[in-house]
Amino acid sequence: MNEVIVSMKNVSKSFPGVKALDNVDFELRSGEVMALLGENGAGKSTLMKILSGVYTRDSGQLEIFGNEYGNLTPKQAEEAGVAIIHQELNLCRHLTVAENMFLGREIYGKFALDNAKMEAEAQRILDGLKIDIDPRQVVGDLPVSKQQMVEIAKALSVNAKILVMDEPTSALTSKEIDELFRIIKELKAEGKGIVYISHRLEELQHIVDRVTIMRDGQYILTSDFKDITMDVIITNMVGREIKEKFPRVECKKGKVVFEVKNLNAGRMVRDINFSVNEGEIVGFAGLMGAGRTETTRAIFGVDEKTSGQIYVDGHEVKIDCPMDAIKNGVVLAPEDRKKDGLCTQLSIRDNITLPNLDMVCNKAGVVNSKKEKEMCDQTVENLKIKTPNVDILAGNLSGGNQQKVVVGKWLARNSRVVIFDEPTRGIDVGAKVEIYNLMNELKKQGIAVMFVSSEMPEVMGIADRIVVMCDGRITGEVMAKDTTQNEILKLATSFEDKKIGSN
Repeated sequence: MNEVIVSMKNVSKSFPGVKALDNVDFELRSGEVMALLGENGAGKSTLMKILSGVYTRDSGQLEIFGNEYGNLTPKQAEEAGVAIIHQELNLCRHLTVAENMFLGREIYGKFALDNAKMEAEAQRILDGLKIDIDPRQVVGDLPVSKQQMVEIAKALSVNAKILVMDEPTSALTSKEIDELFRIIKELKAEGKGIVYISHRLEELQHIVDRVTIMRDGQYILTSDFKDITMDVIITNMVGREIKEKFPRVECKKGKVVFEVKNLNAGRMVRDINFSVNEGEIVGFAGLMGAGRTETTRAIFGVDEKTSGQIYVDGHEVKIDCPMDAIKNGVVLAPEDRKKDGLCTQLSIRDNITLPNLDMVCNKAGVVNSKKEKEMCDQTVENLKIKTPNVDILAGNLSGGNQQKVVVGKWLARNSRVVIFDEPTRGIDVGAKVEIYNLMNELKKQGIAVMFVSSEMPEVMGIADRIVVMCDGRITGEVMAKDTTQNEILKLATSFEDKKIGSN
């Protein structure tokens, strides 16, 4: 125990136009949980992708269990005992849970794949982790939280000795997080080394032994967790003092900008009624599966409505598809930015321009380059997107900067209603504050802001009014300044009494 099992020295890595890592040092010991901290774009994920063989380093040394390695392949890294759970879900959505878990190391019978054996083994691993998922289920049909648990089970199934967890709790419920922490403590007791990357700093006290902090691709410091304060951690992460975690601005409440009446869509959106006024932010709280995301999708026209009316500035608008919503000034920053919010293989410029072609094209359909440049440059500047230029691929940006591009493309339209679904999932404390400030700026401009969040302190800290959902329906509405977490949790667990009749 406590032997050095990973040693990385003077590691550097560059991408076109971006110096991702600049002579970074990192060390991991057996039987410890090392928190790797830093803002989005600090280089944490890049460093771990070098350790797991996803990226090759430009220079520097890498040792695993005392053995020096050149450029690792993912297969070599796995054989060396390294497994990684990526921040962005890295599953084949069309395959089953079992097929994903054994992808690349399939079990064969005499003549073909032994699906029954893989499913049985997958079930054993899931049961051992107390994860209630059918291994025969198609991954794409699972909610994000369940997909995250499949990622964890997949990584643990290879019996790794070095486990990298990149934002593993970003889409998990409190119960699932507790279960993950139980698993981590067991792995630690077995002598495994765990690298834990998270922007939820409040989690660190439960599992972390040491912290390494990075900033702008450079190593800043390493410390025992017990010897460092949260204020020191945050200051070293962002390079400045964060004075207010949840900045709030007071605005005069004006007229109703956005109103939803009697909205029904499928099983998880049942008779939804709410409104958003000028000068306020309305947060939607609830447990995972409460129907909040489904509500945003129905409003935006992604999912079909069975009934209901939507009003913008007092006028009823007909929304049957996302284009209808966009034309009527209602826009959505979705929960899964990689799948639903971005074209990761296109540039920042293209991502911002695509939904706004009607604003930058002339009557002949030709893009006005000057208008396009002004719109993109202004978006990057206003949202402080970290990029050398707008021609960088969106997929090469950090998670927080990707989120800013998703939001920025809609703000370029001067929309009347902006819906954020889990806007700060997987982004760092500094970027979170920038998103909060952005919401406040929209609020001051009289734009209706609605946002969904699974983080209770965030909802209470940023929203003026909180709508609580449970089991597909609204169970309560409270003023943020007058409520408590217990009151919100009580409303979030107000399930209907469903009586089962006998035949």
